[in-house]
Amino acid sequence: MAHFIQYLRPVRSAADIPQGLRRTPLGRLLEYHNCARPPRKHHKAEVLVCMCMDNRKQLTLPDNFAYILRTGGGNMRYNEFKISYAVGIGGVRHVAMIAHESCGMVGLAAKREEFVSGLVRHGGWTRKDAVRHFLKNAPRFEIGSELGFVREEAKRLGRKYPRVKVLPMFYRMADKKLYLIKAS
Repeated sequence: MAHFIQYLRPVRSAADIPQGLRRTPLGRLLEYHNCARPPRKHHKAEVLVCMCMDNRKQLTLPDNFAYILRTGGGNMRYNEFKISYAVGIGGVRHVAMIAHESCGMVGLAAKREEFVSGLVRHGGWTRKDAVRHFLKNAPRFEIGSELGFVREEAKRLGRKYPRVKVLPMFYRMADKKLYLIKAS
């Protein structure tokens, strides 16, 4: 994780939130989670949070504030319809793409045997079917590096939804806080 630190910008107080994000749903997301902003009543979602399904991460947000999509690695490829629903029906105009360190979707090829054995042992699959399943899907869901992936995925979604602000963020397991990602 140490190599990521130089690219992360901490948000310890509302004053650390860049001017352009203040008083926006993305700024409020940072305030709620990092700064213990007291929750207020929300009648509809203001932001879509796209993040990894990793069970070690939970956000502190009030009810009705956010749609949340959780997938392996926060990979939203193959989830565009759900995003479109949040934008088209829900009226969301802000998306937070959240990555984290030590993501299981990094280096999937090295996890092939563990994956296959686990499906056989826990899922009741045949070895042949488990291998076929892994080989078909692992390349689609491998994300490379967490930081690089979340930046590129945010850019991709920003191009797909040009009137929606898509912001990549990073969740550090060490302190359970969200960080902004500095421009590269």
